[in-house]
Amino acid sequence: MLREIVLDTETTGTDAQNGDRLIEIGAVELFNHIPTGKTFHCYVNPQRAVSEGAFGVHGLSDAFLSDKPVFAQVVQGLLDFLGDARLVIHNAPFDVSFLNMEYARLGADAPPPIRLEDVVDTLPMARRKHPGAANNLDALCSRYEIDNSRRTKHGALLDAQILAEVYVELLGGKQTSLGLLVAEAAAPAASDLPGAASGVPRAFRSRLTDAERERHDAFRAGLGGSAIWGDYIGGGEPA
Repeated sequence: MLREIVLDTETTGTDAQNGDRLIEIGAVELFNHIPTGKTFHCYVNPQRAVSEGAFGVHGLSDAFLSDKPVFAQVVQGLLDFLGDARLVIHNAPFDVSFLNMEYARLGADAPPPIRLEDVVDTLPMARRKHPGAANNLDALCSRYEIDNSRRTKHGALLDAQILAEVYVELLGGKQTSLGLLVAEAAAPAASDLPGAASGVPRAFRSRLTDAERERHDAFRAGLGGSAIWGDYIGGGEPA
């Protein structure tokens, strides 16, 4: 089975290379593109101030984050949840740069950096599918009629949950992702199909009135002897 983790982060600012830090991580587990209900979520004390611009986006204040664990205290739980799953991220270079920066700060205990080529980036997926259109998360929710009314502020876990739904739509919709799982269960056995034994569909009980049947029979008679309806309908009633 294909295991994927849809992941999102919130940060103190936009530049991981110049000191901005992670402050929130949210992740959602998928098996064969279907959410399992398992999630990972944590807040992180960045040990630096949140920029005004970033606070306007996510609303996570310095005071709120002050008693949260530092990244070194949450990283093992994150790594355990990620395992060897494929990551799915919207605008992956941003989140990956912050994760790799935090990994590097761990020094000798640092896990291997995440490689962008191993990540499914839903932003270029959306741009290929909808060229010239807005492809941020809110625009994609609107396009695919996904309820994002709870998203008054950005939040890592909520955004990961919403992105999981968007990802399924970008792949072709729920019917595509669920199709392999439900088709076998939903499909009737061959012996249950009308006419399966003979290869000829059974006639179904007519709902016509007597007058309608007479008009229909007259119409059929006008088609001549080569009309194939007679092979299936006979006298209009099932045997």
